[in-house]
Amino acid sequence: MDYPAVFVATLFHSGTNAHFMHLQTDSYAKHVALNEYYDTIIELGDKWAEAYQGSYSIIKSYPKDFHLATDPVKYITGVKAFVKDIRDELPKDSELQNIVDEIADLIDSTLYKLKAFK
Repeated sequence: MDYPAVFVATLFHSGTNAHFMHLQTDSYAKHVALNEYYDTIIELGDKWAEAYQGSYSIIKSYPKDFHLATDPVKYITGVKAFVKDIRDELPKDSELQNIVDEIADLIDSTLYKLKAFK
């Protein structure tokens, strides 16, 4: 498995899913939290990919199959588990792991906002 490709593709896809859920929610708090998430996760995914490619090689084997999520808390919780699980498979360079920390922080902050505010 090409872990960097799966990692970046999943982050980008999570932004698309969050964007759809952002447009479909009737909760203003979820609308705002998901907007912040999809704007930021794409930037962080791109930041990680560029830093990785600067240290290693161009990522070329992105996965092709994804799904459409409907429950924001359940979905972002799944993304959190994914990031935690794949982290050990990613390069250990401190600059790359720091970006993963930023991603984990965004996920935790988004989950807080989705759960605490209605």
